[in-house]
Amino acid sequence: MNTAASNPAFRTAIVPAAGLGTRFLPTTKAVPKELLPVVDTPGIQLVATEAAEAGAERLVIVTSPDKKAVTDFFQPAPELERTLRDRGKDALLDKVRRAPELIKAETALQHEALGLGHAVSCAEDNLDAADDAVAVLLPDDLVLPNGVLSKMAETRARHGGSVLCAFDVPREQVSSYGVFDVADTDEDDVKQVRGMVEKPAPEDAPSSFAAAGRYLLDRAVFDALKRIEPGAGGELQLTDAVALLISEGHPVHVVVHRGARHDLGNPGGFLKAAVDFALDDPEYGPDLRNWLGARLNRS
Repeated sequence: MNTAASNPAFRTAIVPAAGLGTRFLPTTKAVPKELLPVVDTPGIQLVATEAAEAGAERLVIVTSPDKKAVTDFFQPAPELERTLRDRGKDALLDKVRRAPELIKAETALQHEALGLGHAVSCAEDNLDAADDAVAVLLPDDLVLPNGVLSKMAETRARHGGSVLCAFDVPREQVSSYGVFDVADTDEDDVKQVRGMVEKPAPEDAPSSFAAAGRYLLDRAVFDALKRIEPGAGGELQLTDAVALLISEGHPVHVVVHRGARHDLGNPGGFLKAAVDFALDDPEYGPDLRNWLGARLNRS
């Protein structure tokens, strides 16, 4: 369990993980995408670590009934632990214990894939009166280095309302993202949000600040999710709920993160993340760096 002092801005992190992982088929017929390892650590553990380091005490994994393995990953494995201990494999034992000791994980079920807003709403019954705000972390997004959630919590403490994460992307790439319409504040990398445009043409984009998969949402978002209309395919979009809150005077800000980002939602992005993490690993990095150099120089 996380022993750090809890951040007063939130104690619960929601991770939507009910998707089919179609871009990773056929592997995801049997293995949830969230458990695919980035080197030797599942992506969802990396996201849970980020949440715990920011003060979260509880992880609510929104998943489908046939993906129980995602939550089981955060439970102790006494027989495996005993075997490793008896064999003197202390380093492996520490790795196996890391996720269960990191954070308390529980499940909220999403029986139909009806959009990110619907997934977040499925976690409402897991909350209690102490949850004035919740963090939402998309497991496909690795936002590096860890720390943006803490900055978002500081921003909420100062401005109130809800806080989202943004990256400053090249103008020619904005058509791949949701893009914020913002106004400056007295902090360079904190912007007030006036609205949001989904995948605009570069010439029509209100800014170059694109949404990333990190949200710190006031509890009011759950009421807003009940009042928005479904879009295409009957999906409830989280951005529509945030837009409704903005229209009603709810303060919304973005923190512009100047670090790196990996997209674990497709095999190409997953490979980049694996190589990046492996190069920094003291066990695998040196050999991989030499191999890559030789491989790239091969005619």
